[in-house]
Amino acid sequence: MTDITLYHYSRCSKSRAALALLEERGINATVVHYLDTPLNAQQLSKLLEKLGLSARQMMRQGEAVYSEMNLDNPDLSEAQLIDAMVQAPILIERPILAVGSRAAIGRPIDNLIELLP
Repeated sequence: MTDITLYHYSRCSKSRAALALLEERGINATVVHYLDTPLNAQQLSKLLEKLGLSARQMMRQGEAVYSEMNLDNPDLSEAQLIDAMVQAPILIERPILAVGSRAAIGRPIDNLIELLP
């Protein structure tokens, strides 16, 4: 069986909708509450690879901490942006569903349906 992981934030309506989608389909996924159990730089790098995105594309640029950390600086490297998400996991876009070697951000939720077995 394929490994299925939902990176979840329970206060986010999109994230709750993603969890409900999995439950409706009877899919037993590992649920990672990434604010309570932050990802390290290596885990984030692997997730970015599965998503096929840059670190900046995975960041919630509207979060106050994005401005506070001056993350809009175009000279910041991927490693620096990943480190910022390690320090402030609220910056990570949500929800993210990883299925095997692929992943998608659930905005819109239909992005997740394409990954489901």
